[in-house]
Amino acid sequence: MTAASCVVHLWLAASGHHGFWVGILMIALAAVCVPCTVHIWLYSRVGALHQVALAALAMVALHAALLFGAGGAKHSHGSGEKIGTADASGGTELLLIIGLEILTAMLAATLIARLRGRGQLQNVGGQ
Repeated sequence: MTAASCVVHLWLAASGHHGFWVGILMIALAAVCVPCTVHIWLYSRVGALHQVALAALAMVALHAALLFGAGGAKHSHGSGEKIGTADASGGTELLLIIGLEILTAMLAATLIARLRGRGQLQNVGGQ
């Protein structure tokens, strides 16, 4: 899920759906997620799983704020429209994204629980 998220954020940044500065932010988020993806894939590190779960929940909060129009702003995810316009399909897309983020957090929590059950927790170097 984290690897797919990195690819999607890079694709959205490259396609210019959200403007220059949001594209730069998406590239930065993808760059931050890559080390955790590697640590989870290769080493099953619990610290990386905790970071993924927390990041996913933070993105749930961010996208929910966009969905509900925090500060009067509306957001249409991936439709090419700028922030500030309301769109019913954008709301549907944001709900889908929120669901995927919740799923990511749940998968990370499930993997943490499985690793604890097997006594395979590795938390070397905070990762």
